[in-house]
Amino acid sequence: MGKALGDALLERCQKELGRYPENLGIIVWGCPTMRSKGDDVAEVLYLLGIKPIWQKNGIVSGLEIIPLSELCRPRIDVTPRISGFFRDAFPNLVTMIDDAVAMVAALDEPPESNLIRRHVVADQAAYRAEGISEAEARRMATFRVFGCPPGTYGAGVEELIESKAWETREDLANNYIRYSAHAYGKGSYGDQRPGVFRNLLARMDVTVKNEDTREYDMYSCTDFYNYYGGLIAAAGVVRGEMPFALTGDSADPRRVVLRTTQEETKHVLRSRLLNPKWLEGMKRHGYKGAGDISKVMDIIIGWDATADTMEDWMYDRVAERYALDPAMQEWFKEMNPYALQNIIDKLLETIQRGMWQTTDETEKRLRDAYLDIEGEIEDAVEGTGP
Repeated sequence: MGKALGDALLERCQKELGRYPENLGIIVWGCPTMRSKGDDVAEVLYLLGIKPIWQKNGIVSGLEIIPLSELCRPRIDVTPRISGFFRDAFPNLVTMIDDAVAMVAALDEPPESNLIRRHVVADQAAYRAEGISEAEARRMATFRVFGCPPGTYGAGVEELIESKAWETREDLANNYIRYSAHAYGKGSYGDQRPGVFRNLLARMDVTVKNEDTREYDMYSCTDFYNYYGGLIAAAGVVRGEMPFALTGDSADPRRVVLRTTQEETKHVLRSRLLNPKWLEGMKRHGYKGAGDISKVMDIIIGWDATADTMEDWMYDRVAERYALDPAMQEWFKEMNPYALQNIIDKLLETIQRGMWQTTDETEKRLRDAYLDIEGEIEDAVEGTGP
């Protein structure tokens, strides 16, 4: 499956960009690794041009170089951004990826055929020019596995989005880098390396996060934009240009699909978030269902803030379906008025930030609806007083 994901990604890059990625950023989480038995790690190794050596008992005993003559393409530079849970659960896989990078960087191959080596040689020379020792410069140049500080979890974007404590995408990117610039590998357990991480982001022209099941999608929870949206934003800010951001779908192993984050957003919006059957299913859960629908708006604004995933017509449809439909308003008021208040608040925030260009009439309807639900909440609270 790792090979299938890698081939599908490279094929999409060739089709859309006309070239291979200069540096691929990939999100690697712990639970999908358990569920898929390591699809993401397998893809990383395959893109590097490495394959595992398997024992008969199913344990990997080492790594083996895939010759360029067999690979028939360049070795791709890959930077995994791992989750805290992956770090804790799979230290052996962190070491495996780190070893694979070192193996590829040591190969005597043409720079156009080995992007890892090309970048490592250039970065090592730059670090040496700063007065760093040969060994340390080599170690810095070969760091590829990054995550949050030891003992912590998260990526720093969700907190800013939910507290509205940000003004520009650069604010989100800088906090993401602060959380994520901790290198893992030989001799480094989460050492802070912001300069090294920024160097990698500066050439990160393609990003990807894979999903092996349709039970979850990029709008299922805030972690998706926190980790992956944050990576896209960080690469975009450091490069000065947004990366080609992809989502891998291997829910059907026979048909691996790569979509852009914008394509995946449209797919999820039409198939789930605006699907009347999904909404009716959520409504059966009363208060909790209303809260979960409301959470969708938190995720939408997080994705759009980090990765430009939404278009105006999408906001129009969400507003009409979630916030301005009279029947939905009455249901929210009965089940969970705070959920409706949050939805309208987030929609108004997107207008205020210039993320959604809508009509004055729609904005007025939303403001009137907000005042209405705010009044109902105040009346309800006052009615429960002593």
